[in-house]
Amino acid sequence: MFAAAQHPQSSQFADDVFGGLIESKRKTLPSQYLYDDIGSALFDVLTLLPEYGLTRADSRLLARYSSRILAELPRDQLIVELGSGSGMKTRHVLEAAVERRKGGVVRYIPIDISAAALERCRRALENIGGVEIRPLEASYLHGLAEAVRRRHSGQAILVLFLGSTIGNFAPDEAQAFLGHIRMALQTGDLVKSRRRMLDAYDDPIGATAAFNLNLLARINRELGGEFDLRSFRHQARWNHRHSRIEMHLQSRIHQQVRIADLDRAIEFRKQETIWTESSHKFQPEQIESMAAGAGFACRGQWIDREWPFAETLLMAR
Repeated sequence: MFAAAQHPQSSQFADDVFGGLIESKRKTLPSQYLYDDIGSALFDVLTLLPEYGLTRADSRLLARYSSRILAELPRDQLIVELGSGSGMKTRHVLEAAVERRKGGVVRYIPIDISAAALERCRRALENIGGVEIRPLEASYLHGLAEAVRRRHSGQAILVLFLGSTIGNFAPDEAQAFLGHIRMALQTGDLVKSRRRMLDAYDDPIGATAAFNLNLLARINRELGGEFDLRSFRHQARWNHRHSRIEMHLQSRIHQQVRIADLDRAIEFRKQETIWTESSHKFQPEQIESMAAGAGFACRGQWIDREWPFAETLLMAR
């Protein structure tokens, strides 16, 4: 964090850019900032690529097992989704919830930091009869706290955390994050072959590169940055020791980049990188172990064999 005198238009984004690019010994930016309106739209493109099989695996599992998952839960429930994005995969869960209720209204609160993504989510799902959609623009935990306040007395909460977002946390961070969630349906991205994982994060048409580089464009748009995107390249690396894919933005040249709102010029050595995202890959038993450490019991786990990926139902003890 830094003083207002250094940054008269202080914001959390500005604070984190300052901390990650100026104060940190190794340049890094939080992955949550990849998902502004443009980044969210680019991510939707990524999910359609043949190299990125995760979303299709997620959808296959939800289409096949949503009814079985919901059968483990009380009929009267508030469905909350963390990082809903466009909400396409959630359709399977909502349709199964409507079928199970056989009357009445299923209340669904999608939570996302992107207003544009929430609007796409609402439009994509509003034609499901019997579902009341109340989008909430917020971070995960702040949004979840607000959703808890909105539930009816005695009503259960089903928290959806779909996709591989849990992989953005290191295992100890993931366990700590789960400790904040009272009732969760957690998904985990499983270890696959190195080549297959790298292809998913560095696709041939450059969609992932555009998604990553948009973070520098966002700094330009929102903080008066002067990044020349052509002077940086996207990199995806496999870190075997920590079982994770890392996304970086590497400087092609030695350069200085000014960010007006921070009143600083940042120096980049040739080939120096900004670390923008980590995607940890887990073994199935690791997911259960993390959940147990956070106070959850594993009630079921379903794995897609075409693209190794797990949906795990966790119940608060």
